[in-house]
Amino acid sequence: MQNIAGQAAVVFMAFFAIMNPIANTAVFAGLTADMSAREKKRIAIKSLLITFTLIVLFSLLGKSIFHLFGITLPALRLTGGILVFLVGYHMLHGSGSKLHQAHQADQPHKASGNSQQGDAAQNGDLAISPLAVPLLAGPGTIATAMNYSAAGDWMSIIITITMFALLCIVTCTCFMFSAKIVNSIGQSGLSIVTRLMGLILAVIGMQMVISGVKSVIPLVS
Repeated sequence: MQNIAGQAAVVFMAFFAIMNPIANTAVFAGLTADMSAREKKRIAIKSLLITFTLIVLFSLLGKSIFHLFGITLPALRLTGGILVFLVGYHMLHGSGSKLHQAHQADQPHKASGNSQQGDAAQNGDLAISPLAVPLLAGPGTIATAMNYSAAGDWMSIIITITMFALLCIVTCTCFMFSAKIVNSIGQSGLSIVTRLMGLILAVIGMQMVISGVKSVIPLVS
């Protein structure tokens, strides 16, 4: 029981660090600044449902994907570890997300007479991209989910999915209260949280690399 609780805590912290709900809340607040509370709630729920569905699929189909492409678990741990480490490294140096600026730059300037249907379609796309993919269910999140669920037993898969579901609830709650959270923490607070999560993420990524190397050494020798 203690081992299960410890594994659950490790999985949750790994997901928490790589998804970084606090920093992503700031991005969500910027992307939905001109929307009503009802629209924000709908987009938050939709983006998290899409994210959860994607991670569940990769968690359940991890073994099948491995067999289909001839991928080994050590290869995933090495590649995923390097990827997670790089994400953490950039976060540690205070590199913020460019999704907000990129999203705004890609949107054409609209005239005041545009229809509400066009706005609704744009808001619907916003829940899918950039929120669900790649902001929440990015390569690092997918690699982390597959790494923890690919151990083989159903308990690992259940723990991975359960912890990610818990994090999705936390993230969705943060999104719904995004304006209050951003105002309370401020830019300095967001910077501190981002760097702290980056440090944790870099350590987790390096641990995945170490585990991958340990698995490869007996095969080579």
